[in-house]
Amino acid sequence: MTAARPDVRAHAKFVHVSPRKARLVVDHIRGRSVPEARTVLAFMQRAAAHEVEKVLKSAVANAESNPNLRWNGDDLVVAAAYVDEGPTIKRWQARARGRMSPIMKRTCHITIKVEPGAETSSDTKSTGTGSAAAAAKPKRRLKKKVAA
Repeated sequence: MTAARPDVRAHAKFVHVSPRKARLVVDHIRGRSVPEARTVLAFMQRAAAHEVEKVLKSAVANAESNPNLRWNGDDLVVAAAYVDEGPTIKRWQARARGRMSPIMKRTCHITIKVEPGAETSSDTKSTGTGSAAAAAKPKRRLKKKVAA
């Protein structure tokens, strides 16, 4: 049985962002190195990127401050990042003819796990996110249509 690789995580709970919108942001950083993920989040124009960036900074700070691990923040990789649905706050808005319309204020829980980065290119190929994995994929060519 192999020893489990230690991972460090950070949570942000009850964030006032829709889970669907936060998942669109988190999908961009999953599997990337921490410096690359920070750059992606810094230039992303979605409001949820700011919240995800705070969770990423917290996960890196947790990894650096753990006395048993002593990891360097620039050598870490975002091993897992996911967004779970939180409670929905239900409000009502008055509409015409005495009717009401629901307003759903959705919340989410953001979790990010970081691990030490892989020094070999074999791990990069297995995750499918590195430049070596992109170079290994064959490029598709469009077939020309032949007039009959």
